Amino acid sequence: MPSRSRAARRRTLHPVVLDDFFRDVVEIDYGEEDQQEEPHDDGGSEEEGQDESEGSSDEDEADDDEEDEEEEREREEFAGGDCGPSAQARVSSVAAAGGSAERANMPTCPVCMEPWTSQGPHRISCIPCGHVYGRSCLERWLTQRGNRSATCPQCGKRFKDKDIINLYAPEVAIPKNELEKEISYLRERNDSLEKKVLHHDKLFEEMTKRQIDMEQRIVDAVSSKRQKVTDHSDGAAHLEPSTSTTVNFSFQNELFLDGARVISIDASNQIILASGRASYVGAEHVLTKISMFSTHEARKIHLPPDTKAVRDMCILPGGSAIFTSLGKRLSLFSMTTDSVVLQCDLPVPGWSCSADVSSSRHIYAGLQNGMLLVFDIRQTARPLHSMMGLSTQPIHTLHSVIDNNGCRKILSASAVGPCMWDADDNQSRPHLLTGMDNQRVCISLACAPPSTDLLVASFRPKVGASEDANASQVYLSQTPSRPVGSGKLGHHSLIRRTSDASFAEGTTCYGNVSEVRMSKSAIIPYGDNQHLFAYGDESLHGVRTWQLPSFAIHADLCSHRQPILDLRYAESPGGGRYLGCLSEEKLQVFRIS
Repeated sequence: MPSRSRAARRRTLHPVVLDDFFRDVVEIDYGEEDQQEEPHDDGGSEEEGQDESEGSSDEDEADDDEEDEEEEREREEFAGGDCGPSAQARVSSVAAAGGSAERANMPTCPVCMEPWTSQGPHRISCIPCGHVYGRSCLERWLTQRGNRSATCPQCGKRFKDKDIINLYAPEVAIPKNELEKEISYLRERNDSLEKKVLHHDKLFEEMTKRQIDMEQRIVDAVSSKRQKVTDHSDGAAHLEPSTSTTVNFSFQNELFLDGARVISIDASNQIILASGRASYVGAEHVLTKISMFSTHEARKIHLPPDTKAVRDMCILPGGSAIFTSLGKRLSLFSMTTDSVVLQCDLPVPGWSCSADVSSSRHIYAGLQNGMLLVFDIRQTARPLHSMMGLSTQPIHTLHSVIDNNGCRKILSASAVGPCMWDADDNQSRPHLLTGMDNQRVCISLACAPPSTDLLVASFRPKVGASEDANASQVYLSQTPSRPVGSGKLGHHSLIRRTSDASFAEGTTCYGNVSEVRMSKSAIIPYGDNQHLFAYGDESLHGVRTWQLPSFAIHADLCSHRQPILDLRYAESPGGGRYLGCLSEEKLQVFRIS
């Protein structure tokens, strides 16, 4: 029969192609239904069916040949890579691992050899023959065939789009997505950065040790050159600390402050004024009025909004105070009313201030541009005198003094060095007390008003200046007992009057000074015309005192966790003497006896 002949040809065609296609990889089982003929229901007379069969035999045979050729082309296209890598190569790779994807227990699609997923385009799916693929592979194969039926890549049985069934497996391998890859990359990057940080920390530690060693060698080199120098008018200098001194510093009070930068002591009324910014964000500048005997008696006083940061304060006779600020103001503050009662306008921000030691009416302001202004508090519309300095560097320190002839003088300090002004001569220019030195910067000046006989100026090297130039000079110094660990190696120079208008540098002492701040210092008189010099040493984070004129170390006061920002000495008419020191964390007051 023609139908039997066609079925036979179909059955004999499949084994040849698939054997060649999946050589020794899978067994092809077509099932019993392909080998059995379906019953023929002629639905009419035998002759009619025979005639119909005979009449269409040639046409059916041609259709079967076309189907066979189409199936053969589908297999060749699939094997040729229309749907990805060759099927034979894929299935063979699975077989090499132990059989087909089904038998090898590998949750990968036998078409693209990629893991299928439990959801999404490549979810695990099957077709009626039972073979399992990723759904996207099956849909892509159908699309290439024009959305018609296609054959199973493994058994050759035909299926359609509606025959694809989604499977719900309890465990499906999920490939790493982009997030997991990014997490893996970030972990590797983090490990690499941690190694770099550890390496940089080691380098920084080594550099710090080298710097400390170098600074210590400089100090040792200077110390080794110590020798006695020619005696000045004050007699021979002594290297060793004096054991006969009776100066004692007794701790009196301590107050924790936040934001304070400048202090001033009213020894007569036992009050300390501290200026700074309040602790909260956007806070105004305030004055804190503190009792020297009670930490509980502290009152905050808000300053006018245009005052800005206070740079310097000075207590006047009679219980009032003046202060200069970056708001271009010289202000008079009343201790009685706790308010600003007078303001003098300045052309530029004020950096320092002082009151006349012989008159309570005259007050002075050192400006940012190097000028000195003299005001009379009875007439503040304009200054009495306006004097130009030797440079445009800010005047950071002012002292009102009287010379040996009874004339009023003003001592000032700027970066160029200590100067003396004639307070009564508006036309005069100041003159330097020491020679001009381009290798150093003057950062502080201490004196014991009203006398001008004994001064101490503090210096630090200019940026880029060689410290060997300083070290080559013959200095009489007492080196710090603690290792150099902070600040910058500077020096303090004793300045003595040699005649009515002449001064000269004498003994010099090395110390650790601030690299950025214009620090305060003080001279403390005691006994029979004896003096101590006090300075906030950066390496100590505390106050160190030296005996003058020898610069022998006398005592180190209680250290702070932060560097000293301000240092003030004051004494009352009754003989009480006090030293106050301020850091970022707290204010300490010592009674001197």
